[in-house]
Amino acid sequence: MIEILILLIVIVITYVTGTIIEKNHYKSIIKREIALIKKPIINAGAKTWNTKKKIKKIELVSGEVVISGDYFKNFAATLKSIFGGRLTSFESILDRGRREAIIRMRESAKDANFIINAKIESVMINDYYTNKGVPQCAIIAYGTAITYE
Repeated sequence: MIEILILLIVIVITYVTGTIIEKNHYKSIIKREIALIKKPIINAGAKTWNTKKKIKKIELVSGEVVISGDYFKNFAATLKSIFGGRLTSFESILDRGRREAIIRMRESAKDANFIINAKIESVMINDYYTNKGVPQCAIIAYGTAITYE
Protein backbone atom coordinates (compact mmCIF):
# COMPACT_ATOMS: atom_id res chain seq x y z
CA MET A 1 0.00 0.00 0.00
CA ILE A 2 2.82 2.40 0.84
CA GLU A 3 4.39 1.78 -2.59
CA ILE A 4 1.20 2.87 -4.34
CA LEU A 5 1.03 5.99 -2.20
CA ILE A 6 4.66 6.87 -3.02
CA LEU A 7 3.99 6.27 -6.74
CA LEU A 8 0.96 8.58 -6.64
CA ILE A 9 2.94 11.28 -4.82
CA VAL A 10 5.74 11.07 -7.39
CA ILE A 11 3.24 11.25 -10.26
CA VAL A 12 1.54 14.32 -8.74
CA ILE A 13 4.88 16.06 -8.11
CA THR A 14 6.11 15.40 -11.66
CA TYR A 15 2.79 16.55 -13.10
CA VAL A 16 2.79 19.82 -11.13
CA THR A 17 6.45 20.68 -11.75
CA GLY A 18 6.25 19.66 -15.42
CA THR A 19 3.14 21.80 -15.93
CA ILE A 20 4.75 24.83 -14.26
CA ILE A 21 7.95 24.49 -16.30
CA GLU A 22 6.01 24.03 -19.54
CA LYS A 23 3.77 27.07 -18.90
CA ASN A 24 6.79 29.25 -18.07
CA HIS A 25 8.56 28.09 -21.22
CA TYR A 26 5.49 28.89 -23.36
CA LYS A 27 5.34 32.39 -21.80
CA SER A 28 9.00 32.92 -22.66
CA ILE A 29 8.47 31.65 -26.21
CA ILE A 30 5.49 33.96 -26.81
CA LYS A 31 7.36 36.98 -25.44
CA ARG A 32 10.39 36.29 -27.65
CA GLU A 33 8.25 35.57 -30.74
CA ILE A 34 6.55 38.95 -30.34
CA ALA A 35 9.94 40.68 -30.04
CA LEU A 36 11.11 39.02 -33.29
CA ILE A 37 7.92 39.62 -35.29
CA LYS A 38 9.63 42.11 -37.63
CA LYS A 39 12.24 39.57 -38.78
CA PRO A 40 10.31 37.43 -41.28
CA ILE A 41 11.19 33.95 -42.45
CA ILE A 42 10.57 33.43 -46.17
CA ASN A 43 10.61 29.92 -47.60
CA ALA A 44 11.51 30.97 -51.11
CA GLY A 45 14.66 31.87 -52.97
CA ALA A 46 16.38 35.24 -52.79
CA LYS A 47 15.42 36.01 -56.42
CA THR A 48 11.73 36.01 -55.50
CA TRP A 49 12.37 38.82 -53.00
CA ASN A 50 12.52 41.69 -55.46
CA THR A 51 14.22 44.80 -54.11
CA LYS A 52 16.58 47.48 -55.35
CA LYS A 53 18.64 47.41 -52.16
CA LYS A 54 22.18 46.07 -52.25
CA ILE A 55 22.89 42.95 -50.20
CA LYS A 56 25.50 43.56 -47.51
CA LYS A 57 25.82 40.09 -46.00
CA ILE A 58 24.54 36.55 -46.57
CA GLU A 59 25.12 34.01 -43.80
CA LEU A 60 23.93 30.66 -42.54
CA VAL A 61 22.06 30.95 -39.24
CA SER A 62 20.86 28.16 -37.02
CA GLY A 63 19.15 27.49 -33.73
CA GLU A 64 19.35 24.22 -31.85
CA VAL A 65 17.46 22.83 -28.88
CA VAL A 66 17.33 19.51 -27.04
CA ILE A 67 14.08 19.04 -25.21
CA SER A 68 12.59 16.21 -23.20
CA GLY A 69 9.40 15.28 -21.48
CA ASP A 70 8.88 14.65 -17.81
CA TYR A 71 8.04 11.34 -16.21
CA PHE A 72 4.33 12.18 -16.00
CA LYS A 73 4.17 12.67 -19.77
CA ASN A 74 5.94 9.33 -20.18
CA PHE A 75 3.47 7.67 -17.83
CA ALA A 76 0.49 9.16 -19.68
CA ALA A 77 1.95 8.24 -23.09
CA THR A 78 2.63 4.68 -21.96
CA LEU A 79 -0.99 4.27 -20.87
CA LYS A 80 -2.22 5.85 -24.11
CA SER A 81 0.02 3.67 -26.29
CA ILE A 82 -1.62 0.56 -24.87
CA PHE A 83 -4.89 1.59 -26.51
CA GLY A 84 -3.41 3.47 -29.50
CA GLY A 85 -4.07 6.95 -30.78
CA ARG A 86 -2.33 10.30 -30.71
CA LEU A 87 0.21 10.87 -27.96
CA THR A 88 -0.86 14.43 -27.24
CA SER A 89 1.38 14.62 -24.18
CA PHE A 90 4.41 14.52 -26.51
CA GLU A 91 2.96 16.94 -29.07
CA SER A 92 3.49 19.90 -26.74
CA ILE A 93 7.16 18.88 -26.34
CA LEU A 94 7.66 18.90 -30.10
CA ASP A 95 5.78 22.20 -30.44
CA ARG A 96 7.91 23.87 -27.77
CA GLY A 97 11.11 22.47 -29.27
CA ARG A 98 10.26 23.58 -32.79
CA ARG A 99 9.28 27.09 -31.73
CA GLU A 100 12.37 27.42 -29.49
CA ALA A 101 14.70 26.34 -32.34
CA ILE A 102 13.11 28.87 -34.71
CA ILE A 103 13.44 31.65 -32.12
CA ARG A 104 17.11 30.81 -31.55
CA MET A 105 17.71 30.85 -35.31
CA ARG A 106 16.04 34.25 -35.60
CA GLU A 107 18.03 35.58 -32.63
CA SER A 108 21.30 34.42 -34.21
CA ALA A 109 20.50 36.54 -37.28
CA LYS A 110 21.09 39.75 -35.33
CA ASP A 111 21.19 42.41 -38.03
CA ALA A 112 19.52 40.46 -40.84
CA ASN A 113 16.49 41.88 -42.56
CA PHE A 114 14.97 38.45 -43.17
CA ILE A 115 15.75 34.73 -43.36
CA ILE A 116 15.17 32.69 -46.50
CA ASN A 117 14.89 28.94 -47.11
CA ALA A 118 14.39 28.00 -43.47
CA LYS A 119 14.40 24.29 -42.66
CA ILE A 120 13.69 22.31 -39.50
CA GLU A 121 15.20 18.91 -38.69
CA SER A 122 14.62 16.69 -35.67
CA VAL A 123 15.99 13.46 -34.26
CA MET A 124 15.21 11.30 -31.24
CA ILE A 125 18.18 11.09 -28.88
CA ASN A 126 16.76 8.71 -26.32
CA ASP A 127 13.93 6.37 -27.25
CA TYR A 128 11.73 5.51 -24.28
CA TYR A 129 10.83 2.05 -25.54
CA THR A 130 14.41 0.81 -25.95
CA ASN A 131 16.41 2.69 -23.30
CA LYS A 132 13.73 2.99 -20.61
CA GLY A 133 14.49 6.65 -20.11
CA VAL A 134 12.77 9.94 -20.78
CA PRO A 135 12.42 10.59 -24.54
CA GLN A 136 14.59 13.46 -25.73
CA CYS A 137 14.39 15.20 -29.06
CA ALA A 138 17.03 17.38 -30.73
CA ILE A 139 15.65 19.98 -33.12
CA ILE A 140 17.63 22.31 -35.38
CA ALA A 141 16.29 25.17 -37.45
CA TYR A 142 18.55 26.70 -40.08
CA GLY A 143 18.31 29.14 -42.94
CA THR A 144 20.06 31.90 -44.89
CA ALA A 145 20.04 35.35 -43.31
CA ILE A 146 20.06 38.31 -45.72
CA THR A 147 21.25 41.75 -44.58
CA TYR A 148 20.88 44.86 -46.74
CA GLU A 149 23.19 47.88 -46.70
